[in-house]
Amino acid sequence: MYRRLRRLLYPKKGNSIGTMTKDEIIAKHREYLFPCVATYYKEPLVLSRGKGQFVYDVEGREYLDFFCGILTVSVGHANAKITESVCEQVKTLQHCSTLYATEPLVSLAEKLAAITPGGLKKSFFTNSGTEANETAIMSARIYTGSQEVIALRHGYSGRSAAAMAITGNYAWRAGGTDIAGIKHAPSPYCYRCPLRLTYPDCGVACAEDIEELIQTTTSGKVAAFIAEPIQGVGGFITPPKEYFKIAVDIVRRYGGVFISDEVQTGFGRTGGKWFGIEHWDVEPDIITCAKSLANGVPIGATVATPEVADSLKGSTISTFGGNPVSMAAACATIEFIQKNDLLENCRTVGGYLRDRFKELQDKHPIIGDLRGMGLMLGIELVRDPKRKEPAPQEAVQFMQLCKDRGLLVGKGGLYGNVLRIAPPLIISKGDVDDAVSIMDEALGEIKIKAA
Repeated sequence: MYRRLRRLLYPKKGNSIGTMTKDEIIAKHREYLFPCVATYYKEPLVLSRGKGQFVYDVEGREYLDFFCGILTVSVGHANAKITESVCEQVKTLQHCSTLYATEPLVSLAEKLAAITPGGLKKSFFTNSGTEANETAIMSARIYTGSQEVIALRHGYSGRSAAAMAITGNYAWRAGGTDIAGIKHAPSPYCYRCPLRLTYPDCGVACAEDIEELIQTTTSGKVAAFIAEPIQGVGGFITPPKEYFKIAVDIVRRYGGVFISDEVQTGFGRTGGKWFGIEHWDVEPDIITCAKSLANGVPIGATVATPEVADSLKGSTISTFGGNPVSMAAACATIEFIQKNDLLENCRTVGGYLRDRFKELQDKHPIIGDLRGMGLMLGIELVRDPKRKEPAPQEAVQFMQLCKDRGLLVGKGGLYGNVLRIAPPLIISKGDVDDAVSIMDEALGEIKIKAA
């Protein structure tokens, strides 16, 4: 609490990098960038630097970052170990493309083979989660000889043509859905069950429905089932414990492989385990990852079983995928997580954060649902707890009120009413207390919009 008050009363000044003022940066952003490049807040926040769990705007004000660049800065901003590895690599070899082998490339592939679940062993490196998912879909189609893919409503897979077609949220489909062969199953969204049932009496009908989906909307032979263990952009929708075993078993009976999209859930985010799917005791045939793998350095990885990987024959390249700098950053990130036991810290501090959020839920009726794992927690705001009417405008209010007090959070969900809380894995219980104190004040000030 003391740290929080000090930040508010005595904001740090100066230390800004660059020569432009906040207004100049905002003006140039509006003039020279595509208008679809959205920013949070009515007046965009202009950041200049970060350190650990904090970021600083161009005027020097400090913010506790509980969204970490969309679940990407896993081990803290400007982490000294990661920065040192990147700088050393830049001094020796910055780029050579995948046409050549390098030590950082094979070192990361070996590390991923060691920490991924089941029989996953071989990696293909790209620049982003979008590309990782594209690679996974292509690999599944070639391996199975089938074309049709099962995805989930509310899911998010990226911004390429195929990734937007797989995505189950209209707001992120600006390019349309003109890729054939993709079918969407109901999301395991227990708070707003699409089948109007109640868990556990439902028998996890949303998972069982995948069989009828295959039987009635496909050729009966599918290439893959792709799903996020916890749906990120969808609002941190968290499936019941039985879901993936049922769903994956059905898909495999019809010839498909399981792709676990770990772009947001990977590398300890869900607490206690390296990958989110491990909480459901299911071994995927392919894992895709990006974001926190290299603590903010651009990267994407598709990790598959040897059988799936070896089926992708012929020549292909990724000009920037597997570049030595990204590989060095990712190796350093994995080593930092291991050395500092951040999987356990995420589990412990994440559990404490959830308990503190439960206190907020008991106090503020606007919190309709609390879900997620580890340091990936969602708070769904509703205007009426009984009718579960979404509260998107109140979510925007909340974010602004938190920002004004020095806390950054994210939002998502089909209605834009879910607060996405995902701080770096290095945070302490003291950071949690600071954040919850701010959130408590913000929730108390929200004006509920009349229906």
